[in-house]
Amino acid sequence: MNFVDELEWRGMIHDIMPGTREQLDKELTSAYVGIDPTADSLHIGHLVSVMMLKHFQISGHKPIALVGGATGMIGDPSGKSQERNLLDEPTLRHNQECIKTQLSRFLDFESDAPNAAEMVNNYDWMKEFSFLNFIRDIGKHITINYMMSKDSVKKRLDSDSGAGMSFTEFTYQLVQGTDFLHLYQTKNTKLQMGGSDQWGNITTGTELIRRKTGGEAFALTCPLIKKADGTKFGKTESGNVWLDPKLTSPYKFYQFWLNTSDEDALKYIKIFTLLSKKEVADLTDQHAEAPHLRLMQKRLAEEVTVMVHSRNDYELAVEASQILFGQGTAELLNKLDEATFLSVFEGVPQFKISAKELETGIKVVDLLTEKAMVFPSKGDLRRTIQGNGLSINKDKVSDAELIINLTFLIGGKYILVQKGKKNYFMLIAG
Repeated sequence: MNFVDELEWRGMIHDIMPGTREQLDKELTSAYVGIDPTADSLHIGHLVSVMMLKHFQISGHKPIALVGGATGMIGDPSGKSQERNLLDEPTLRHNQECIKTQLSRFLDFESDAPNAAEMVNNYDWMKEFSFLNFIRDIGKHITINYMMSKDSVKKRLDSDSGAGMSFTEFTYQLVQGTDFLHLYQTKNTKLQMGGSDQWGNITTGTELIRRKTGGEAFALTCPLIKKADGTKFGKTESGNVWLDPKLTSPYKFYQFWLNTSDEDALKYIKIFTLLSKKEVADLTDQHAEAPHLRLMQKRLAEEVTVMVHSRNDYELAVEASQILFGQGTAELLNKLDEATFLSVFEGVPQFKISAKELETGIKVVDLLTEKAMVFPSKGDLRRTIQGNGLSINKDKVSDAELIINLTFLIGGKYILVQKGKKNYFMLIAG
């Protein structure tokens, strides 16, 4: 697989430095991507860079994931309007280990292949620098004029907010350039990749390598991903879509991809899956013939959910998605973990009930009128039962005298009430 050709048809190249393709054709090359360690999980905004590393390894080259421990203590001005919170070392180390575990689902870190992936933390070499060493060994090679010409600097200095830019952030491109220089000298790393907003920082690194060593290094960036409506990719009303299942359940993760627009799905399936050019072309044709079936979205959601989580998580997410459309069963409800259960029924009316009262049991007619006001009257409840319109935990209720006790609790805590086809209520025992 030719790396540059692969990224080109997938729409994953924004800028590429002349000579990059020739370098990759010439020899096994190592390349790195910097990853912000400010959280202990990656989110889907990181996935573009991760997929670049994955394609790089598949094409026979060596990927390096650089956790920005030192740069995380500074803050990158690129694309930001203000400085970000700085982290202490124990937090950084914890975040690094969590990120490596997630990256291991995409990259081979363990084999003895010459292109096995590596993870490095720039804090490990930056912590040895003194300020005097830094300005003597690094600062003298790059002029202020060169640094001022970068878009990330100009935008902040020209901003109407008047907030300006701290010296700390101004020197960020030199710190990132030092990373490239260090990896060039210690691991023969000749390529840095990242989002298009990183072009200025990356090229500062190639310039530093040229001026300090006389060597040649290269840069490649991918476009910043936006949704068709121009809004930021990866953000929802509740915030980031995380790879950690504790932060974003696999069900919610699956739903994010399933609910993309046709235009976005066509773009995302090239970027976030390993489907071949022919597979994508065939799927595009099938989708065009019957867009209402949402084949593109379903395949996209399947591929990404399996890659990030597991086949089992994907299948459970699909089953959970069907619950709201009347295809769920009591058995499936009991299979769901609490996070998925709550995700599926997010926003439905909730009622608190007494677990102690359930020990002796409560008639359903009393439970759903007196303990939880699901029905305005017992008469209304009985009429609904006669019309076959009431379900408890997806099982139809045919008797208004049915006793509801602790055995009805899902996960020892919840009872799901369904009135008609679409009206759900959640009883929470406590």
